[in-house]
Amino acid sequence: MSMSSYTESSSEEDDLSPRDKVQQNSKGYADFCVRNIKQHAFGRHEIEIAEQEMPGIMALRKQALDDKPLKGANIVGCTHVNAQTAVLIETLICLGANVRWAACNIYSTQNEVAAALAESGVPIFAWRGEIEEDFWWCIDKCVHAENWQPNMILDDGGDATHLMLKKYPVMFKMIKGIVDESVTGVHRLYQLSKTSKLTVPAMNVKDAITKTKFDSLYSCKESVIDSLKRATDIMIGGKQIVLCGYGEVGKGCAQALKGLGCIVYVTEIDPICALQACMDGFRVVKLNEVIRTVDVVITCTGNKNVVTREHMDKMKNGCIVCNMGHSNTEIDVNSLRTSELQWEKMRSQVDHIIWPGPDGKRIILLAEGRLVNLSCSSISSFVASISATTQALALIELFNAPPGRYKADVYLLPKKMDEYVASLHLQTLDAHLTELTDEQARYMGLNKAGPFKPNYYRY
Repeated sequence: MSMSSYTESSSEEDDLSPRDKVQQNSKGYADFCVRNIKQHAFGRHEIEIAEQEMPGIMALRKQALDDKPLKGANIVGCTHVNAQTAVLIETLICLGANVRWAACNIYSTQNEVAAALAESGVPIFAWRGEIEEDFWWCIDKCVHAENWQPNMILDDGGDATHLMLKKYPVMFKMIKGIVDESVTGVHRLYQLSKTSKLTVPAMNVKDAITKTKFDSLYSCKESVIDSLKRATDIMIGGKQIVLCGYGEVGKGCAQALKGLGCIVYVTEIDPICALQACMDGFRVVKLNEVIRTVDVVITCTGNKNVVTREHMDKMKNGCIVCNMGHSNTEIDVNSLRTSELQWEKMRSQVDHIIWPGPDGKRIILLAEGRLVNLSCSSISSFVASISATTQALALIELFNAPPGRYKADVYLLPKKMDEYVASLHLQTLDAHLTELTDEQARYMGLNKAGPFKPNYYRY
């Protein structure tokens, strides 16, 4: 049974790797590698639908079209490849950039969207279900190409940064700036900075307010239910669910699950987040205390081996296990790939893992422990628009900054830009902002045009 028509396309029936196919678009262009270029019309349709729901990035495209603030930018992109990212990619091109693009996740690519981008002449290397070797090959094709000297990186998870630093250190030194939007990628950047290996400025947009609250909290709040329902048809009400991690993602998931009548447990390492969970009405427990009784385990920590084989051995029959955090290491899936356990593929992205013994206990693993909302459902275009606008502005800022403004370090997006991103999205929601009077602005010590909060303010 297919998840949704666009992810499981008929063309996947051929087993030929896209790397072994000779394909070109209608203009004879062949600098790309996608599953099937013939799907481009369907993909274009998907992109057009996404554009309707992405008012912020479309407004930015319109406002900056004449200025071409990215003229001369050669961007290596490594993100999820879906209709929403396509809107970002085409916006960057409209603003003057040259791009080469790969996928940061082997399961989240929409094949027909990749085809639509290839048809319009974008050098894109991405298809759903890449093997590890293909994954790195695709990124390499974006970094290293004829007549191409990249000067910017837009990363999601740090893989393009990692590959360029390891394999092309000379090229890496010529980069003007890196933008990353994931826990894992930003963590890697701070580590590089600490060890003085980061020789270029980087922008951490994961911790931009418009990213953490919206992409992590509101988006996950809506997509966690959708993922569980589409993959397993589970009745959510009354289930006992444990959420590992109570950061923005955990908070969003917890709100949604509570709203549908779940009994929600939370595991936490941080006393502040744990106290927040308690105040929100959730029991904070150790995983071992509830592992035998819960119906669903959801990881949202960004850490590794949060759910181990030992935990999975104790789970009850039919327990659903999935990951909402960025990293695919949260659930120790490799420990399940042993001869005594039997894997049964039930439908796309849904595996039953069966234990030996007379009762044949099974657990249900979604998306092989990768991001469940990007593999089993979809994220809303509106939230994607907020992230995309943030990413585009960060690229513009780093690319156009006068020499010396940013040193070889990791920076947060200036608050003025966060406010600008938010304001671009208010119009569609028919929201009307109040303006300060001169007297009020003086009283508060603010500029009437913002920024409205000090840097240390936590929204």
